[in-house]
Amino acid sequence: MTTITKKELIDRIAEQTQAKRVVVKRVVQLFLDEIIAELIKSNRLEFRDFGVFEVRTREARVAQNPKTLERVDVPSKRTVKFKMGRLMKEKLGSKIQSAAGE
Repeated sequence: MTTITKKELIDRIAEQTQAKRVVVKRVVQLFLDEIIAELIKSNRLEFRDFGVFEVRTREARVAQNPKTLERVDVPSKRTVKFKMGRLMKEKLGSKIQSAAGE
């Protein structure tokens, strides 16, 4: 598995679109900033065929430190859940099937 960075994605998009890298970088960053801003407002973001981002609240709970076995209170917190869309699911599924057939 390879890690792809935001810089690498920006370079790919700039190359494919023949746009200046600095312009692509700004657009990508603005896009990501808007996603974060909407999630802060607890809005649901839906990108057809790609997926859905939703804010969920994890309830407060009592956990246990595995080393000391001491009980620890874990406060509630907000997290982001991503559910992949139909097209992504299909493409990932076909990729897994083709890899298994090799």
